[in-house]
Amino acid sequence: MKKSILITGAGGFIGGFLVEEALKRGYDTWAAVRSTTSREFLQDERIHFIELDYEDQDRLADTLRDHAGEWGRWDYIVHNLGVTKSTNYLDFERVNYGYLRTFADALRDTELLPEVFLMMSSLSVMGPGDESSYRPFEPTDVPLPNTFYGVSKLKAETYLRSLEGFPYTIFRCTGVYGPHERDYYLMIKSIKRGFDFSVGFDKQMLTFIYVKDLATGVMDALEKGPLRKAYFISENKAYTQQEFRKIVCEELGKKFVIPVTCPLWLVKVVCNVSEWLGKVTLKASPLNRDKFKILKQRNWLCDTIEAQCDFNFKPKYSLRDGIREAIAWYREAGWL
Repeated sequence: MKKSILITGAGGFIGGFLVEEALKRGYDTWAAVRSTTSREFLQDERIHFIELDYEDQDRLADTLRDHAGEWGRWDYIVHNLGVTKSTNYLDFERVNYGYLRTFADALRDTELLPEVFLMMSSLSVMGPGDESSYRPFEPTDVPLPNTFYGVSKLKAETYLRSLEGFPYTIFRCTGVYGPHERDYYLMIKSIKRGFDFSVGFDKQMLTFIYVKDLATGVMDALEKGPLRKAYFISENKAYTQQEFRKIVCEELGKKFVIPVTCPLWLVKVVCNVSEWLGKVTLKASPLNRDKFKILKQRNWLCDTIEAQCDFNFKPKYSLRDGIREAIAWYREAGWL
């Protein structure tokens, strides 16, 4: 009998690739979506859909019981649901922490715990890190988030750790990019137009993970990894903004780009104004005070040795390989 898997946040950028990888491995795949969620990248007829109400724990528990009565419990759950930007910082607390807590409690109350519950967290839980010697974040480092987003993710992690016997695995991902993604796409689009904007004059070391490598890592961790551990997830290499620009230029066939380095004070002003406009228009902006703290961070290096040892995590895509594939998709989709 094949394994069953539930993926929350399945309609998002990462969620679509998680669903694709689960189908590829032959799982009975369930996608948790809202009625308003776009299913543009969830077209495979093998996908089962389900709506879960994270606002009401009793209703959520009833839904879980009804599903288990007809289909049985899920063997694996990947909790990919989360908010990365919002016009109201309370949304980070409500969704990233509150929904996780409600879901975990409902699973316990109904005695429908999966074999593994993998939570998608973020490297942002660690905070700024060492910006002098650029020492990578290590598994033994104490998380010190300095953003509302990072705090909300750490609270969710901490809650899972507090539940005795709860079969969690946590992925602390660095910057995820690839087809369908929009934030890095805007950077690529800007370079195509001849301008590359960077933040601050001090050295900045960036890390990335291609979305397909992330999806593969998630499924490998579900199948092979030990429980109740958190892992840093990244390509095992860091890049400067200049190296990122060079790769994008070469893959675009762009010969001349003007690099524009914005001082931190100016970026801060832009983020504050952008956040204010977002609140006025009720549209979440990718630039805000929380995002500024992320943009100004100089060190995104992290040690992935435990993921390598525990479930043989070895990304296949270098940044160049991933950018090449992403650009090809953006072009085919008419984005570039």
